[in-house]
Amino acid sequence: MEGLIKVSYTVMCKNDVSKEVSLSALLANEKVIKAIKSEFATGLRNLALSSKEESTVFIKTQKEVFEFTASKNDFADLLELAEEDARKHKRLKKECDGVELVDIVTLD
Repeated sequence: MEGLIKVSYTVMCKNDVSKEVSLSALLANEKVIKAIKSEFATGLRNLALSSKEESTVFIKTQKEVFEFTASKNDFADLLELAEEDARKHKRLKKECDGVELVDIVTLD
C-alpha cells in the first residue's frame, strides 16, 4: 500500500490582513484605554493600565482551512495539487487566486 499524506491549505486573497501590534502600543492608544476601562472598570476613577511583560497581538484575516489527501510520491507537487483542489471545489474566486500550505501530516 502506498503512503498517504493529509495536506491542509488556505486560500489567499488580495484583501487579507496580517499585522502585529505590540501590547505597549495598544495600551498607549487612548481609544483602547477608554474601551478597556468602560468594559472592565465602569464607574471607577484614577486607573492606569499596564502589563507585566511585552507581548504581541496578531491581527489576521480568519481563514478557513481545507484538506485533501495525496500520495507521498506527490510531495514535490503539493502546492500545485492544493491549487487544483481549490479550483475543483471553486474556492478560488475574484481577488482570491492563490493557496498557502498550512500543514502536512503523514497518515500511515
